[in-house]
Amino acid sequence: MMRHIFAMAAALTLAWSPVAHAQTPPANDAVYQAWGQKEGIRAVMEDFVQRLMVDPRMAPFFKNTNRERLVTQLTEQLCQEAGGPCTYRGAPMGPAHAGMNIGKGDFNALVEVLQESMDAKNIPFAAQNGMLARLAPM
Repeated sequence: MMRHIFAMAAALTLAWSPVAHAQTPPANDAVYQAWGQKEGIRAVMEDFVQRLMVDPRMAPFFKNTNRERLVTQLTEQLCQEAGGPCTYRGAPMGPAHAGMNIGKGDFNALVEVLQESMDAKNIPFAAQNGMLARLAPM
């Protein structure tokens, strides 16, 4: 439980920082490798999307979502962020979620669900934090 709180606190500190963050490519692919490359990332995203769609806090945001498309886009996005050879071609996170009334509590719930999926797929704790640190600026 404490590691989840630490990881969320680290992610929130970065995510809610008032400083604008530019998306820069990772310096290496260590996170990509630790997650099991694209196949491993996809496995986590399949689990994650399934959990999002049944979590009472998150389900309302995903009720009209094409599950397969979401899994594919998240896989590409996390693959790119992790230093893999993928290119995410979806919308930037800010504009894609504008007007959805997403608050800090929603973000916290999303991170909790992601951590459940990472744990379920045996992603090492350091690799979990590595990914969260790369995603937080979004």
